[in-house]
Amino acid sequence: MSKPVNQFDERLHVLILAAMAEDLGDGDHSSLAVIPSNARGKAQLKIKQNGILAGVEIAEKIFHIRETAAVFQVHKHDGEAMQAGETAFTVEASIQCILSCERLVLNCMQRMSGIATLTHQYVEAIRGYSSKILDTRKTTPGFRLLEKEAVRIGGGINHRFGLFDMIMLKDNHIDFCGGIGKALDRAFAYVKKYKPSLKIEIETRTLEDVHEVLVSGKADRIMMDNFNPSLLKEALQLINKKIETEASGGINLENIRDYAATGVDYISIGSLIHQAKSIDLSLKAI
Repeated sequence: MSKPVNQFDERLHVLILAAMAEDLGDGDHSSLAVIPSNARGKAQLKIKQNGILAGVEIAEKIFHIRETAAVFQVHKHDGEAMQAGETAFTVEASIQCILSCERLVLNCMQRMSGIATLTHQYVEAIRGYSSKILDTRKTTPGFRLLEKEAVRIGGGINHRFGLFDMIMLKDNHIDFCGGIGKALDRAFAYVKKYKPSLKIEIETRTLEDVHEVLVSGKADRIMMDNFNPSLLKEALQLINKKIETEASGGINLENIRDYAATGVDYISIGSLIHQAKSIDLSLKAI
């Protein structure tokens, strides 16, 4: 799913300003104490681990928000494979700007590169199959925008961004509502009345659930939760491509090819984000 540029940029600007305010408070007193305000310098982003690079464009925006006159030179682009020892970018600006942005840039890029790298591993693991890798809402509060952007950079597809852009009926919705039939009836009526553009997805836990969803004819996508590959294959035969399909739960790098081999349309994996390990990067003066 391609990001809506204007909306993304607006959210990114808010995120960066909030992150700067959190870190700077009433000033970067370490730099203010020892660095003259008119001193200029140059720094480079050094890569210390192999992986997939993510967050270069974010770093550029951070520096330019802090200092519009900052000169930012890209050496490696988002989504490119990176190796230890390479340089991702150089930046020339006031030294106070470089120092005040350093940790924010590194925090964003290290986290994003870790997510992009893990996502890339999942995408490569099912190369040759038609299934697509999806992320989930299992994200860090306040940082979802960049975590999902990292998934996209790594080759995955963003699922819904939040609670507002799709109806997703999970087990608790269904149980609180009194069953699949009632939940779908109410969701379908709600969409027709208030937001016709919303898609409806529903979670299923058994083959009987899958059958009930198909009979209703009111879902756009059906998600099979914690189905093993054999049971998933049975469900897909029952669905027979009538609606979009998604597998979720218990899927990892060791078994994902077995799931992709069933022909399921999407495979959603929360661990793309919550299990990713940050990549080691550093910003050094030159």
